[in-house]
Amino acid sequence: MHIAVLMGGWSAEREVSLMSGAGVADALEGLGHKVSRVDMGRDLAARLTELAPDIVFNALHGTPGEDGTVQGTLDLLGLKYTHSGLVTSVIAIDKQLTKQTLVPHGIPMPGGRMVRTEELHARDPLPRPYVLKPVNEGSSVGVAIVTDEGNMGNPISADAAGPWQEFDELLAEPFIRGRELTTAVLGDQALGVTELIVRNGFYDYDAKYTDGLTEHVFPADIPQDVADACKRIALDAHRLLGCKGCSRADFRWDDSQGVEGLFLLEVNTQPGMTALSLVPEQARHLGISYPELVQRIVDEALA
Repeated sequence: MHIAVLMGGWSAEREVSLMSGAGVADALEGLGHKVSRVDMGRDLAARLTELAPDIVFNALHGTPGEDGTVQGTLDLLGLKYTHSGLVTSVIAIDKQLTKQTLVPHGIPMPGGRMVRTEELHARDPLPRPYVLKPVNEGSSVGVAIVTDEGNMGNPISADAAGPWQEFDELLAEPFIRGRELTTAVLGDQALGVTELIVRNGFYDYDAKYTDGLTEHVFPADIPQDVADACKRIALDAHRLLGCKGCSRADFRWDDSQGVEGLFLLEVNTQPGMTALSLVPEQARHLGISYPELVQRIVDEALA
């Protein structure tokens, strides 16, 4: 087939997307497909119309490639594409919309509320410690943990470095002490549970994509009921949101509370496909090679 691999763009995750796209393109060429590598620009529609691929492999991360914008463009062009569609992408990129969709179905997620940036400089929106994050950025971009011991001030100083300097509105959530877990879903299968042990700080953007900063333990050394809950919740969230291809569910687990301490943080509808990425890693442990993983994602999009 002729497959256009869409990568790059202008989000905060551009460099990771370029790495994901390069890996995918190499795998597809190795499988015998004709591949066009497309670093997304504002002329996307014109370029894809000229290329006329059989299918688009969407290797973009963040906005506008993961929030429904590109999905809508591809729908208008009549092109088939990998991963989730427009409606799912709009909901899943927005952490608050995701909660409103999943929590009524019994999916455990942290509480919290949206706050205006000026409110943070007047008072804390929640008891410390709490987490502040942009509502529609992926890969832990712009996440800050506010503690009594931090140097952000009390209340938060407008001069302190943090997401309040970049975003007018943020999601405030209680901080869940414990361990970072993640589960990949491929089609109708939850692949397993990885524990992420960060050497310094927490599992932010740098920890995710800098070699040596995070240890991946697969399968995670956790009780079986917690592992089963991770896989069940990840698969339920994938289905409830209408995800296609693969997704990745990120969890925080307070191990002092057993399975009751497990909370879903977010669902990533276009997980990374780099050498450090978790979906290819979990697939590999189950005997699914990287090229096979890429082909299975393409096959589901075509079906």
